[in-house]
Amino acid sequence: MAARFPQNPIIRTRDVRPSRPEFIVECVLNPGVFRFRDKTWLILRVAERPGQRDGYISFPVMNGDGKFHIHEFPKSDPLLDLSDPRAVRYKDKWYLTTLSHLRLVCSDDGVHFYEPDDFPTEIFGSGRLESFGIEDCRVSEIDGVYCLTFTQVSENGVGVGLMRTTDWVNFQHDGMIIPPHNKDCAIFTEKIGGQYYCLHRPSGVDLGGNYIWIASSEDLIHWGNHKCILHTRPGMWDCARVGAGAAPIKTDEGWLEIYHGADFNNRYCLGVVLLDLNDPSKVLARSVKPLLEPDAPYEKTGFFGNVVFTNGHLVDGDTVTMYYGASDEVICGARFSIQEILKSISSCSVNSEKS
Repeated sequence: MAARFPQNPIIRTRDVRPSRPEFIVECVLNPGVFRFRDKTWLILRVAERPGQRDGYISFPVMNGDGKFHIHEFPKSDPLLDLSDPRAVRYKDKWYLTTLSHLRLVCSDDGVHFYEPDDFPTEIFGSGRLESFGIEDCRVSEIDGVYCLTFTQVSENGVGVGLMRTTDWVNFQHDGMIIPPHNKDCAIFTEKIGGQYYCLHRPSGVDLGGNYIWIASSEDLIHWGNHKCILHTRPGMWDCARVGAGAAPIKTDEGWLEIYHGADFNNRYCLGVVLLDLNDPSKVLARSVKPLLEPDAPYEKTGFFGNVVFTNGHLVDGDTVTMYYGASDEVICGARFSIQEILKSISSCSVNSEKS
C-alpha cells in the first residue's frame, strides 16, 4: 500500500548544519509538515551535541537564560547508565544525550529540501520547561493560523507546548498547554460542534499505559473533557505504546488518523484508526496490520533502529504524502491512497470501549 519515495532517505544528518560550530548533528527526525508560499515545508527536529572525547560522554543542557552548559562524565564511572543511546542516567538523575531544536526547510518539488537564506529557520527552546530541548512538532492550519504543538522537555518532565503564527516570522508563545507526562499532541484542523479537538498521549505508570486520548477546548489553551480512546493491543505490533501522528484527515467516512505503535522491543510501526465525524471520541475502525513498518535498510538501522515515526503529511485529493523519521536518524517520504486505506479497514470495525 505504501509507495516510498525512490529518493529515500531525502534528508540525512550530513545534510543539516549544526546550530553551533562545536556541535555535531546526531539525529534529524520526525518533521511537522505544512504548505506556505507555494512550497512544501518541513519543521525538523534536529538533535545535536558536542564532539565526543574518547572515554567520555558529553551533552548540552540549556539554562533558564538560554545559554548552554555542557555536562561531561567518564564512561568508566560506575554510577553512569548508558544502556539507552537516547538518555544518560547519573546518580539517579536523567539527562538526554542530545539537545533538540526545530529547523525549517522548504522544497519546490516536495523531495529536495533546503534552508532558505532569506528566512529565519531555527526555533530553540527557552526557559525552565525546555532546558532539555523541544521536539517532534506537529502543525495544524486552522483558518489561516498555523498551530504548532511540540514536546517541551526538562528535568521537570515532558509536556505539550503551543506556538501560533501566520507568517513563520512572528510567533505567539502560549506555553505548556498539557502538563507532564504528555506528548504526541495533534490538533484537528477544524472545529467540531463549536469546539477544538486534539489527540494526546499521557503516559501511565503502574496503572494505565501509553494510550491515545482525546480532549476538547474553546480556545486551544485550556483543554478538558479528556477521554481515552485507543489502547495498546496485547501480542500485536502496537502492544507497548501508541501515539498520534499528525492532525486527522477528514473523509466522508470519518476522521482518519495515522498513528504510531511500538512493541516491547521498541519496534515502531504506523497504523490507522477511523474516528466518527461528529463525535471523534468514537472509534469506528482500526487497522490490524501496520500501514508502514520498518523494512527498508535505512528504517532498520541507525541511531535507534527499527523505527518509522510520522508527525506530518499533506493531502491532495485521494493522495496522502507522508513525511516520516526513520531510525531516529533520517527523513523519508511515502505516498498512500486514502480510499485504499479506508478499504483496508472497512472490515475492522471495533467497539471504542475495547479499542
